Amino acid sequence: MSSSLLIAALFLSAPAVAEGDWPQWRGPNRDGKSPETGLFANWPSGGPKMTWENLKVGIGYGSPAVVGNKIYLLGGEANAAGSPEHALCLNLSDGKEVWRSPLKTSAGKFLDGWGGGGRSTPTYADGTIYVLGATGDLVALKAADGKEVWRKNLVKDFGGAIPQWGYSESVLIDGDTLVCTPGKGTGMVAMNAKTGAVKWKCTEFKDGAGYSSIIPTDVGGVRVYVQQTMENGIGVRAKDGKLMFKVGTIGRKIAVIPTPVVADDYVFFTAGYGAGAESFKMKAEGDKVTAEKVATYKTLQNHHGGVIQVGDYVYGHSDRGGWTCLAFKKDDDNAIWQNSKFGKGAITYADGHFLCYEEKSGNLAVIKATDEGWKEDGQLTLPKRSKTPKGQGAIWAHPVVAHGKLFLRDFDYLFCFDLKK
Repeated sequence: MSSSLLIAALFLSAPAVAEGDWPQWRGPNRDGKSPETGLFANWPSGGPKMTWENLKVGIGYGSPAVVGNKIYLLGGEANAAGSPEHALCLNLSDGKEVWRSPLKTSAGKFLDGWGGGGRSTPTYADGTIYVLGATGDLVALKAADGKEVWRKNLVKDFGGAIPQWGYSESVLIDGDTLVCTPGKGTGMVAMNAKTGAVKWKCTEFKDGAGYSSIIPTDVGGVRVYVQQTMENGIGVRAKDGKLMFKVGTIGRKIAVIPTPVVADDYVFFTAGYGAGAESFKMKAEGDKVTAEKVATYKTLQNHHGGVIQVGDYVYGHSDRGGWTCLAFKKDDDNAIWQNSKFGKGAITYADGHFLCYEEKSGNLAVIKATDEGWKEDGQLTLPKRSKTPKGQGAIWAHPVVAHGKLFLRDFDYLFCFDLKK
């Protein structure tokens, strides 16, 4: 499938939203890209003007979702595992709270030395917000007032197992279907988004859930849900939950976090802790899809913060060499370029640029999205830092660009900057 057809297919499958919205994890198409333009022509010294701040959103690492004039995100009340979590709605204009809905967090254990609270990003679709808490509470809420519509628990209802640092997946809404990855007892599950009724379960793989989120794609007319677990790269047929492929030889371990990159029927997986990356070419054979290995890479080892595809290249931070540009369709482990002068962090694309958000300092660098090297156009520093202890945690929420605004989270603080003034 060509890039233009793939983009069109993804827009059709994305939740029904308006231009400028960021309705889910990594934006309209779950690829880390904002379609907005006219944002970086005159980046001021010191960065753009801060519009507002909200210092009481609750602790957590999830990014916000932005739909219309509202912002949705998850927060928590304390750092201990199993402490109360909540979904939150704010006004886009001033950051003031509209509603706060407790998730009624289930008991469950995970390592909380890196901080508590929600790890995922809410998903918006047709007037409903879908959230997943750290101990597996999957809750549908009315976007207007935060009232509960239905709930499930990935451990109790599907035999899932809480990952070592808590569930972090941001659930997928594909038309009228919600899809997520409980792990262990149920590798992947599809539910009716309106009611929570189960459509199918994929039990052909029993991998533990990682910290990644599902990407939908169409390969030769066959719709597939691509995911990365703690052990493998996975492809599951959308219509019935049949496992299409289970691949991977890079030695995933400890924490598998980055969401897969899918483009032009290629799928690119990466993980940290020495794993590296691997690329596959997907192919439809009747109503089945296979994945043939293209290459394995050690140059790009993305711990977290994600990677983004632009053209024939992927970009992101590597534990081996810093910020990296790599040709992901070739069997060539040589980086196109690398830069180690700016620290590790998350990446977002908008208006021909990457926004690289440093996890330790709270600094954000704006660089040109080019294979010609690290070309910086400006920086921004958070005006203040969260005073809530994170333990060994850092800034792990990804930058969000929506309606001409830039949203940056530091644990229990959320900042809004105006990119068009």
